[in-house]
Amino acid sequence: MLTIYSDDHRLHHGRCELIDGELKPCFEMPARADHVLQRVKDQRLGEVHAPQDFGRAPIARIHAAGYLAFLESAWSRWAAQGHSNDLLPYTWPARTLRSVCPDTLHGQLGYYSFDAGAPITAGTWQAVYSSAQVALSGQQLIAGGARSAFALCRPPGHHAAADLMGGYCYLNNAAIAAQACLDQGATRVAILDVDYHHGNGTQSIFYDRADVLFTSIHGDPKFEFPFFLGHADETGAGAGAGYNLNLPLAAGSAWDVWGAALDSACQRIAAYAPDVLVVSLGVDTFKEDPISQFKLDSPDYLRMGARIARLGKPTLFVMEGGYAVAEIGINAVNVLEGFEGA
Repeated sequence: MLTIYSDDHRLHHGRCELIDGELKPCFEMPARADHVLQRVKDQRLGEVHAPQDFGRAPIARIHAAGYLAFLESAWSRWAAQGHSNDLLPYTWPARTLRSVCPDTLHGQLGYYSFDAGAPITAGTWQAVYSSAQVALSGQQLIAGGARSAFALCRPPGHHAAADLMGGYCYLNNAAIAAQACLDQGATRVAILDVDYHHGNGTQSIFYDRADVLFTSIHGDPKFEFPFFLGHADETGAGAGAGYNLNLPLAAGSAWDVWGAALDSACQRIAAYAPDVLVVSLGVDTFKEDPISQFKLDSPDYLRMGARIARLGKPTLFVMEGGYAVAEIGINAVNVLEGFEGA
């Protein structure tokens, strides 16, 4: 399996995020991708290639022009004010307030975000732009006839909506790749999100569409981030009614429960009969992940990959979460090896 990877991810290294009432070092750090890349090489999974640059056009098929302009300019505007620390929001347009985009940097920061877990740094735009190109390069391999490819994206993307960042995510890599598949001739694409946290951004992007089936297995939003999407009764709207499947699980769920949910998701994907499958590959379902509450063990990821392979679809794996840094490479590559060996 070919891996697409860019060193540009290291340009984004947030100093802190707001969690548990404190500013703490970011769990989403460059070492995550470094460990996965090293494991890919150690296991001889396949060649590692740099991404091609497909420009902004395929990104703009998913993300709003104003949001992209904000992301690209935010740091230079911040630096022009004399600042060098991370840029984090502190005001959001909550339920009782109007959602109108302000003119000021801080106002726009709140308008275009949903939490204080996505710091903007000097290198954020280049890092997220390159991460999207990694996903698009993986998609091109699939379009060219490859059975599978691994887009080692960082920063991750599945929490990012069309004009909203949060949860360490800025551009929705999986959604950008899925749309590119459609734009190049696919009629149906399925997205399987196996990250511990619900892919709220991906769901919102495709919620009223029938050409993308979104399926997600995640911590129940009654107790888990992102809290405000991911319930089982969210099944799509309008033309997309019936094309959104959420499988929220209780804290402490291990492979017996999680694997059964994966079977349900795969059965729904098989019935949908997509041309391409995009997997949002988060491995924060691991039992020792510091910000998650599932109990999967490293061998379980081999089973995960093998079950996904049984769908028999061209499959693009797009890296998402996983914050037990020492094990992230083992667990992510186990999924890929399980898929390849099936």
